[in-house]
Amino acid sequence: MRDEWHLEPGHHAAMLMGNRVEFVDLMLGAQFAGVHLAPINWHLTPEEVHYILEDSQARAYFVDPELSTDPECAQAQCPTLTVGPELDDVLDSLDATPLPLDSPAGTPLLYTSGTTGHPKGIVRPGTQTIAESLGFLAEAAVSFHMTGTGPHLVSGPMYHGSPYGFASMELNIGASILVMPRFDATQMLDLIMEREVRTTHLVPVMMTRLLELSEARRAAFDPSPLSCVLHGAAPVSVDVKRRMIEWWGPRLVEYWGSSEGGAYCVATSDEWLDHPGTVGKPVPRYEIFAVDEEGNPLGPGEVGLLLCRNTLDEEPFRYWNAPDKTQSAYHGPGTFTVHDMGSIDAEGYVYLSDRASDMIISGGVNIYPAEVEAVLIAHPSVSDVAVFGIPDDEWGESVKAIVQPTLGSTGDPALEREILDWARQHIAGFKLPRSIDFQAELPREENGKLYKRKLREPYWEGHERRI
Repeated sequence: MRDEWHLEPGHHAAMLMGNRVEFVDLMLGAQFAGVHLAPINWHLTPEEVHYILEDSQARAYFVDPELSTDPECAQAQCPTLTVGPELDDVLDSLDATPLPLDSPAGTPLLYTSGTTGHPKGIVRPGTQTIAESLGFLAEAAVSFHMTGTGPHLVSGPMYHGSPYGFASMELNIGASILVMPRFDATQMLDLIMEREVRTTHLVPVMMTRLLELSEARRAAFDPSPLSCVLHGAAPVSVDVKRRMIEWWGPRLVEYWGSSEGGAYCVATSDEWLDHPGTVGKPVPRYEIFAVDEEGNPLGPGEVGLLLCRNTLDEEPFRYWNAPDKTQSAYHGPGTFTVHDMGSIDAEGYVYLSDRASDMIISGGVNIYPAEVEAVLIAHPSVSDVAVFGIPDDEWGESVKAIVQPTLGSTGDPALEREILDWARQHIAGFKLPRSIDFQAELPREENGKLYKRKLREPYWEGHERRI
């Protein structure tokens, strides 16, 4: 297939795929073929899917027949192959001879929101051999307390970096993978007991759903098969995490990371109970430190911009086709920021407090306000708009919009519904504001800069965190 479609190591491909076995097959195939494969969020509109296909310069496009729509396929400017019988026929005709382990390895080409409001592809790293790639995954699995001794349950959408990323680590050290098409709290509990699941990955909204089950259902669950339950991707409340530990025992392992560089810190349940709110200490390969606005290192407990230093790679990631964005992320060789604010205590435990950027993380999904604002401002009744994240017990954060109506427009529920219905035609549903508040005039400086913090603060009153 690689030769037929003129795919060479370093080239890109894309797929629009649900949680099914072919997702894993294609990711592993790309890894061994040296191809960077972009898993596309299947919640995106056809227009958004087409942007990623075009921006990534994908030379092949794999489509789940249950997710495909004609506009997406019609706009693909590359060979398109539908999984199922069509893909099976191609696979049956291939040469099964293994590629040499010193061949270049492919990595996931993850797309995340960018400062322009358009998603940007993340390539990391591009010079590994297959053998080095497998070795790195094995090393990472141990860092996150995985042992490869039993099934790893995937319950979140694999187009996100974490669900497939952790599953691939477990697969690499001998574990099988059990994939749920979609998360269901009751089914998850049943699968853990029936299949003796050893490890899995959660985001905070899944914990909330699990805790909402009836007391009798929760009491009937036996967590003893589990050895490690990873969680991250979004802030979790102290209360929710304490309740999960009380129910499932000290099996929760929290991490802090991003699509850019992977995971940077890890904390066991015991560490978290001794240091409530921490996201842990740096994993091997990384150092974390906080700096002030001038870039000067800060002392224990002082809040500043968190910098991550990869001790083994001077450029652990780059943004595809965006050299300026790549350069702006780095603060020296191997040292970069993902725009989180936080502090580090005297024992080296990292705490998050705020974000230097406006990125919203809702249910583990990155949402960039600039993209949402660009859609809302185009509505004829919107004169000005600000979009930001507000606390949400279930999702970590939810999207809030403050709209300044045009003269003659009334900021009422009818206009709110009209704006949301209109925006739904242009962006994916998970990016839509949960609600819109109206304000006669938004606070802006004379140079046009919006005082977004003034708008956010009232919603965060009474909350210790700001993300």
